[in-house]
Amino acid sequence: MRFRRTLIAAMVSVTVLAGTGAAAAGAAVSDEQATITTPPAGSKAWVRDHSLGRDLPDPAKATAAEAAAFFASLTPAQQQRLVQLYPLVVGNFDGAPAALRYQANALAMRDELEREQVRATDPALTSDARDVAAARVATLQSLLTPGRQILVFDPRGRGLVAEVYGDLTTAEKVSVLVPGSDVDLTHFEGTDQPLKYAAGMGQALRAEEQQVSPGTGTAVIAWAGYVTPVGLGADAATGRLAEAAAPRLESLLAGLAVTAHPASPPSLFCHSYGSVVCGVAAPAIRQSATGGVTDMVVLGSPGMDVPDAAALGDGVRLWATARNPGDWIGNVPYLEIGGLGHGADPTSSGFGSHVIASTGADGHTGYLNPGTASLRNFADIALDRYADVTCSGNDGGCVAGL
Repeated sequence: MRFRRTLIAAMVSVTVLAGTGAAAAGAAVSDEQATITTPPAGSKAWVRDHSLGRDLPDPAKATAAEAAAFFASLTPAQQQRLVQLYPLVVGNFDGAPAALRYQANALAMRDELEREQVRATDPALTSDARDVAAARVATLQSLLTPGRQILVFDPRGRGLVAEVYGDLTTAEKVSVLVPGSDVDLTHFEGTDQPLKYAAGMGQALRAEEQQVSPGTGTAVIAWAGYVTPVGLGADAATGRLAEAAAPRLESLLAGLAVTAHPASPPSLFCHSYGSVVCGVAAPAIRQSATGGVTDMVVLGSPGMDVPDAAALGDGVRLWATARNPGDWIGNVPYLEIGGLGHGADPTSSGFGSHVIASTGADGHTGYLNPGTASLRNFADIALDRYADVTCSGNDGGCVAGL
């Protein structure tokens, strides 16, 4: 383990620090994060509950289709009873109606807010612990603003969250934004440079979709529903967290298949380490019954833990965003040695991606800035307007045959 960490630190210092500065050195030895792979709190009591005269679907085993059938079989009163008793279970159950999940997660967030408010002023805690609690209080108060639609909320660890922009149940086009490192409950949104955060990215994508096609019903999900790496250490250099995240992303998509009914499969927009998550999850993504494939767009990618686009499977069409000159991710070596690194560059000519332009973008988080070719391309792909996509090099090759 010591050798592995030394190798990781050396890898980061030689490649990434050249583009990000010495301040990143401390991040290179960040602690590894604990994954969240079990159902949320309340699941054991839920499974033991037979008050409805029937078994409740096991959150650890039930498919999204089974969950959807179960919730559809309940009366409104029965649904409300379960929301009140098990808000974290209902709020995170892929296959449950979106409106019910929003309601349940609001209840769970209020409960968590009360706990964190106590912790924020508890003299028995360290000042650092009180500061963490205060930050969570501020985030929860914001997420509880009326009208916000929280599809995922799990307070364990650093906290998981996902938010929906638009009407998920009526949208003709659905997009899912999968963010990269350093995203969690208290780093889900921010007023300082909002496009650095998952919420800001999701909002920017939906705004562009609406501008491009005002008459099309769209919804975007900013999905911080997995444990992300912190800094540039062991977790960022390996696929361990992506492997834990992939089943959660697959479950989300399965849930959308039975609760949302867009005209084509949801599009995935995978930023930075999020592209590793998408790469690991891709082989489980199947073509829809109508033959439709999932558009997967990677931006600021360090690699996808696959050798080429073909390894993603027939259910995915891969788009890679041309890396802008100011994106430090270009300093990362595109290779994999002993489980370190994420393999080939998705924008390289031999990878097999449809490479799209990013003119006007700057920096690692600049691909969704207003006026950039990348943001417009993202909207066109999400809306299936492939003829309007601008290819890298402006040669039209990336949309040939589509």
